[in-house]
Amino acid sequence: MHESQFDLIICGGGMVGASLVAALTPSAKSLGLKIALVEQSPMQAKPNPQFQPSFDARSTALAYGSRTAFESMGVWELLHEHLTPIDRIHVSDRGRWGQTTMSAEQERVDALGYVVENHWLGQVLMSSVLAARDQVELYSPATVESVEWVEGQRHVVIDQDGESITLTAPLVVMADGGRSELRQRMGIEYRQTPYHQHALIANLEVDRPHDGVAYERFTENGPIALLPIEDHEGRHRMGLVWTLSDDQVNSRMEQIDQQFLADLQQAFGYRAGRLIGVGERFSYPLHLTLADEQVRRGLVVLGNAAHALHPIAGQGFNLALRGVCELAERIILAKQAGQDIGALAMLEEFIDGRRKDQSRTIGFGDSALKIFSSTNPALRLGRSLALQTLDLIPSARTLLARAAMGLDTPAARLKSND
Repeated sequence: MHESQFDLIICGGGMVGASLVAALTPSAKSLGLKIALVEQSPMQAKPNPQFQPSFDARSTALAYGSRTAFESMGVWELLHEHLTPIDRIHVSDRGRWGQTTMSAEQERVDALGYVVENHWLGQVLMSSVLAARDQVELYSPATVESVEWVEGQRHVVIDQDGESITLTAPLVVMADGGRSELRQRMGIEYRQTPYHQHALIANLEVDRPHDGVAYERFTENGPIALLPIEDHEGRHRMGLVWTLSDDQVNSRMEQIDQQFLADLQQAFGYRAGRLIGVGERFSYPLHLTLADEQVRRGLVVLGNAAHALHPIAGQGFNLALRGVCELAERIILAKQAGQDIGALAMLEEFIDGRRKDQSRTIGFGDSALKIFSSTNPALRLGRSLALQTLDLIPSARTLLARAAMGLDTPAARLKSND
């Protein structure tokens, strides 16, 4: 039996867990902060990330406000090497005249957001973890066996290569994803609202450059989103998120490529050009999942383990990243003041500060889904009028754009705490 003492133990080395390490890294050395990162899957991190393009690479939409977060972590310059800026967002309702367009130029920003391939984002974040190895101990692959509160500390027992290791810290962060086994073992209940829908995701080849335009197209069967992504070997690509009912998804997954593209073209139209190719298709069921508890004494539930959203507004990871930045800020301030970073009062203040953002982001996506998926004629007319109003009133469009860009973020304050 081996035992190690840390200030913070992070269970889950995905994008949320690695982002928390990166957010703390600029201050970790000066504060003497010791961090353990535990990840179940083997982590193939390299000090110098290598971009490995693939037509089928999965991507994440980053809100403009997330740029501030990554700048504060010191990873933006590297990350930016393989990002696709979103210069315009076009929102429309199939079969209706209502539509609106938001642009970076109108909002006086460099971009409304960015699209990044997940493998590149993961590599960049993990390179930051490796650069801080004096402050960060990486356990991978390793499985968390238990998390207990013992004499003012969290004791985390992990299994690594058949060896049982006990890690202790005043604070444990659970960031092991939406299907968190650890959340269940800890007895943290959650509410799950099924949407009776699946998200079908794939990369498309189009016959023209995307010019940095992202599309959100609402149809009677669910929204269709197309995101601009980097060209691959001269092929113009866009990322597809097609929301389908449970009874439609299997047939769409099984269609031959030509028929799939023809049906998608008919549903979406020709705004993005002609769809001429599709890569590997994936699908997953959609639920709104909320953990009943996000903090306990010496414990924080973060990311998809705390809240999993519908992808309609592309805000799941951005919401989680804002939580990462808020938590990092509070940990830094507590360490600077010599306070217990696992104190329940501090963690309750943290979650109280997050509830408004969570409620607003979750509520916006949930309401938009219900309104724009409805076949009620009165609602369809109302949403067309709403989209047209946004297009005619710049101030209203700006409010929507700021929400989409995630500009209400604590990330900028991290810099002042370095």
